[in-house]
Amino acid sequence: MKFPSREIVERVRREYPAGTRVELVRMEDVQAPPIGTKGTVTGVDDTASIMVAWDNGSRLHVIYGEDEVRKIKGDD
Repeated sequence: MKFPSREIVERVRREYPAGTRVELVRMEDVQAPPIGTKGTVTGVDDTASIMVAWDNGSRLHVIYGEDEVRKIKGDD
């Protein structure tokens, strides 16, 4: 696995600050929450993965370059 550059990590951190609401678009994991599950960003780690507290109780990270979320405002 190739790790993203420091610049990419910082860009993701600016784009998804803690408290940002997101909705799951795609996640390749057998334990993934259902597509459309909403959650709140708790941070971004050093691999640019977005840490999310999903509304269903899951804590799976959104893996940079693999999974996909979209920002939402409140509970659109």
